[in-house]
Amino acid sequence: MCRFLESIKLKDGVFFRLKYHQERVNHCFQLFFPGRGVPDLSSFLQQQDVPKAGLFKCRILYDEQGFIQPEIMPYQMRTVKSLKLVDTSLEAMAYKSTDRSVYEQLFAQRGDCDDVILVRNGLLTDTSFANIALFDGKQWVTPRLPVLYGTNRSYLLEKGLIVEKDIKAENLHLYQKIRLFNALIEFGEVEVILNLSGF
Repeated sequence: MCRFLESIKLKDGVFFRLKYHQERVNHCFQLFFPGRGVPDLSSFLQQQDVPKAGLFKCRILYDEQGFIQPEIMPYQMRTVKSLKLVDTSLEAMAYKSTDRSVYEQLFAQRGDCDDVILVRNGLLTDTSFANIALFDGKQWVTPRLPVLYGTNRSYLLEKGLIVEKDIKAENLHLYQKIRLFNALIEFGEVEVILNLSGF
């Protein structure tokens, strides 16, 4: 049986970006469980006893039967100061699977760097755990075809804080810095100055 995953930010008792998580759950059900009723994420979370102070990662598994009891754990942000380009054939996904073995294999290729930037057909996509946006001196640009269509990415696009564009690996010199973000990491919390000697 297929199982899928949502990782939701919980800070001081408040869940972040539930609208976008629900949209991804809806899409996943359309793809894999057509005809099944889609569970309501907000209603499910309202029934949970959650910490009222601190930053936590709320990990929720689900399948065609609905949501499974969430796992709530303190969240510690990963330090990323260097990145390595790594080729991949991973296709874009509009859902999050519980199987991260491919990501782990790609991450293992980071060498002396903190993480990898996945490159598909010469175009930048994501890191092993986050979406990315690069600053060209005027605006923040995110890859048009990421590996994972993240919830924070959807939020930032809707707010007009980032724009979509194909970013060729060979054109990295056109950008000044890169930001990593995901459901737990806000835009601007992890930023790396692009040092081309590191790529």
